[in-house]
Amino acid sequence: MKSDFVHIFEPGSDPLAPPLLLLHGTGGDEQDLLPVARMVSPGSAVLSPRGRVLENGMPRYFRRLAEGVFDQEDLARRTIELAAFIDEAASHYRFDAARLVALGYSNGANIAASVMLTRPHALAGGMLLRAMVPFEPETLPDLSGRSVLLAAGRQDPIIPSALTERLSAILKASGADVTLEWSPTDHSLSAQEIRRAGEWFRERFLN
Repeated sequence: MKSDFVHIFEPGSDPLAPPLLLLHGTGGDEQDLLPVARMVSPGSAVLSPRGRVLENGMPRYFRRLAEGVFDQEDLARRTIELAAFIDEAASHYRFDAARLVALGYSNGANIAASVMLTRPHALAGGMLLRAMVPFEPETLPDLSGRSVLLAAGRQDPIIPSALTERLSAILKASGADVTLEWSPTDHSLSAQEIRRAGEWFRERFLN
């Protein structure tokens, strides 16, 4: 592959299970969400790229200017880079990009949302764990036929609930089938939320 994304690809064991795009949070890497992916959909192929931006040595997918304040120019460029990587990886590893579902946490969930809003046909849907609005689109994309799970924490000190609700509203207005679920937790994920993500994934993509 020409792309210089450090990444992992693991073939799937179930041809009926859509492939998963794993997108880690700040300070994570391509290994972080592999156990979560196996809980959500054991038979899916997984593509897991490491973020190429470093913040104090911690990998991210795009720059931020402060907590919750994104570098919009960098976000736009990195979103296009990630979408191009997905296309290249699909060709190289021979998986169906049209069925790809994102599983993103925090920073990874935010760039997954950005990909959906920028390149609406790049993903079939997403499980966006601890996501917020990456940017306000000037024109709403057509996300009809896409399914999105937003898993948010009521006690999250990093993401204001209004910004998660705003993302939900944007995705719904774009035609996506959106499930917004709140848990009495903070920014960290609970085992119950991961189990619920698996249930949601099976309901939407395996039935």
